[in-house]
Amino acid sequence: MTDNALFYRKQAEAERANADAAALSNVRERCERAASSWEAMAARAERTDTLRRQREAAARPMAAAVAD
Repeated sequence: MTDNALFYRKQAEAERANADAAALSNVRERCERAASSWEAMAARAERTDTLRRQREAAARPMAAAVAD
């Protein structure tokens, strides 16, 4: 997992804690929406990292063939 994804997950966790501590329903809902957004960003960062690693792995044999 990338550092970005870890950061995003920690932010989502903090927002969930804020939601649990909120006395007002609108604040709680806002925090829950923020947590959901942070989770989506974490998932995107992980997907991007996975795709990048796959692209790099696919490029290695071609780079080796060119170097020969």
